[in-house]
Amino acid sequence: MSPCCLLALLAVISLTLAASPGVKVKLTDKGIEYGKQIGMASLQQKLKTMKVPDLSGTEKVPPIGKVKYSLTGMTIVNLGLPKSALVLMPGTGVRLAITNAFINLHGNWRVRYFRFIQDRGSFDLAVNGLTITADIAIKSDETGRPTVSTVNCVANVGSASIKFHGGASWLYNLFKSYIDKALRSALQKQICPLVADVITDMNPHLKTFNVLAKVDQYAEIEYSMVTSPTISKSSIEFSLKGEFYNIGKHQEPPFSPTPFSLPPQDNNMLYIGVSSFTPNSAGFVYNNAGALSLYVTDDMIPPSSPIRLNTGTFGVFIPEIAKRFPGMMMKLLVKTVKEPTISLEPNNVTVQASGTVTAYAIQPNTTLSPLFVLNMEGSVSAQMNVTGVKLAGAITLNKIEMTLGTSYVGQFQVQSLDNIFLMVLKVVVIPKVNARLEKGFPLPTIGKMNLINTQLQVLKDYMLIGTDVQFTG
Repeated sequence: MSPCCLLALLAVISLTLAASPGVKVKLTDKGIEYGKQIGMASLQQKLKTMKVPDLSGTEKVPPIGKVKYSLTGMTIVNLGLPKSALVLMPGTGVRLAITNAFINLHGNWRVRYFRFIQDRGSFDLAVNGLTITADIAIKSDETGRPTVSTVNCVANVGSASIKFHGGASWLYNLFKSYIDKALRSALQKQICPLVADVITDMNPHLKTFNVLAKVDQYAEIEYSMVTSPTISKSSIEFSLKGEFYNIGKHQEPPFSPTPFSLPPQDNNMLYIGVSSFTPNSAGFVYNNAGALSLYVTDDMIPPSSPIRLNTGTFGVFIPEIAKRFPGMMMKLLVKTVKEPTISLEPNNVTVQASGTVTAYAIQPNTTLSPLFVLNMEGSVSAQMNVTGVKLAGAITLNKIEMTLGTSYVGQFQVQSLDNIFLMVLKVVVIPKVNARLEKGFPLPTIGKMNLINTQLQVLKDYMLIGTDVQFTG
């Protein structure tokens, strides 16, 4: 189990470029508490591996005189961290505070006095009132991923009680106060390095943060941090770029993110705000890649449809087609001419698209003869959903308006073809688009992170995902 997956969401990078984010993430008290539970289990296991060094020395014990002693083979038999807190420090970072911890150790003692008398036995040490305070710094590595380190750690042992068993235990009891002090000092020296190790052990998990996530063969999405985190006493909000790029070619779109603010909700562990900039950058990328185009052929039309993509069907409305290209099959090229525009209003996602439909006659030698080009302005509504750790969707047609751009078969009434193109859009184009949208695009995640109890709201200029988090593996 990764001890720090939730803490990793706190690790927001401070960059020199101050830009408006496309995506915002807020971790609430509920999420912080979940992360603390995971982290404390790991810390407890780490502290159990603590190696207390052997102790030896000489003490004057009246009336015996000088006594040489040694304490060896000390092992931890029980350790508890009953009270802990992960505290957000506004403007600085995170503080781990542990109080009322306890450690029980068992070891062996050996003593020599009067130069020739030796004895040995065992002892039990109970350490109570242990407190640990560690401040955690969050920075960026060279890849834009977060790294964490301990900038300050203090461990204090409140009290220690030692009991000696066997042999001359009475002798040890005469100077056990000296031994208590030595053991407490040894333990205090061991604790903070182990805490630092646990925090450093977070970094391999932080490297799983999907700063650059592949979407498909055309696009990837970047989630690098654009500003320092905004930390309050109860939550931390951080800003991600949230921008689509063509794979291997990072070209900025001719628009920028509009600033937005997340609402003060705290019922879930995590809130992710996806602004309209993010899907609009996707439209820019896919349009540039030529991915928003589709050839439609007759075999894509349901067999039951009376409308066929051939010159016979179109010749009814445009006689010149039937006259010049009798008995031929046809092909349509549907494509965008610029990036679509996505707008977000409360409970409503609308996509405006401008495109063309080019009709071709397929010659017997498979040569394509252009017939006409229609200009198309369309509007669709989108229903968004979260599936797994991806944001997905589906569209339905609102309206379509077509005008004649170019004709190679004379003038004709475009409205006469409305039913044909509505059918093509509804049974071919939109299902193809929805098949792609159903796959979704990755949300910002770390490691084996699952989203549960997820709700999605469409608000003004952004979508809000409220979710709880569960880590596996």
